Amino acid sequence: MQQFELIAKTVSGLGYELVDVERGERGILRVYIDFTAEDAAEKGLITVEDCATVSHQLSHLLTVENVAYERLEISSPGLDRPVRTLSDFARFEGHECTVKLKASMPGSANRKTFTGILQAPQGDKLALEFESKDGPALLEFTLADLDKARLVPQVDFKGRKA
Repeated sequence: MQQFELIAKTVSGLGYELVDVERGERGILRVYIDFTAEDAAEKGLITVEDCATVSHQLSHLLTVENVAYERLEISSPGLDRPVRTLSDFARFEGHECTVKLKASMPGSANRKTFTGILQAPQGDKLALEFESKDGPALLEFTLADLDKARLVPQVDFKGRKA
């Protein structure tokens, strides 16, 4: 079983969603977790306790499976969470997102990066409504066209006292 699949199975078994796994310098293994779409509204944001739970379980698993790493880091995906799968695009419909394509789309003047509002996926077709120089426009693409996509952080400081 591949390392990503092994980690994904363990993380999902604990009730979380695996967002990403990356290897850093000096043997760092970073694992990004989130709540599933069904649980996110009820449970809120990933806490330090959630990260500790996953870290404890993964450290045992990685030792048993003989996966080499020096340090294990478990984290939430952050406010600029990656959007990768069809279910991610469905989950974050209506959110602002920056999409970078592998190649420019016809009629886009060699542009590869767009920021706009995610639309609901239609089968395997994805769409982003964005502002062009001529007004609102719709970028249609597939996961195969996608280099990367990230949510645009939304920070609301209303109600906070200085």
